[in-house]
Amino acid sequence: MNHDARVIRLNSEHDDPGVRKWLGDSIGWWEGDTLVVSTKNFGDRPGLGSASRDLHVTERFTRLDADTLHYEFTVDDPSTWTQPWKGDYVWPQTTNMVYEYACHEGNYAMGNIMRGARLLEAEALAAAAGTSGQ
Repeated sequence: MNHDARVIRLNSEHDDPGVRKWLGDSIGWWEGDTLVVSTKNFGDRPGLGSASRDLHVTERFTRLDADTLHYEFTVDDPSTWTQPWKGDYVWPQTTNMVYEYACHEGNYAMGNIMRGARLLEAEALAAAAGTSGQ
């Protein structure tokens, strides 16, 4: 998001805790068929809700079959939450296009933009039918 690229160093050690990064310091390793990614050493204001610089996220990527990837994560931040919390979901393979995330200056007005487009369509249909549409 926001054109940031997260670099995950494989089979490495975390940087010194004094080195803080916007996206944290990510390292990865294989546990059998599962890629494990540990990210910590975030800056003072990580992008995750009310998390603190003590945030530590562990992710696990496991191929379930040729068409399915299982993703799970654990969020640990003792300065913010009383215990770690986690989630997971399955990513099915798709032939659909994947689009990059990009901001559009009109996002805040998208509802009005779409409403205006529907009104123009209705007027064009009414004109084609020979009525005023009013």
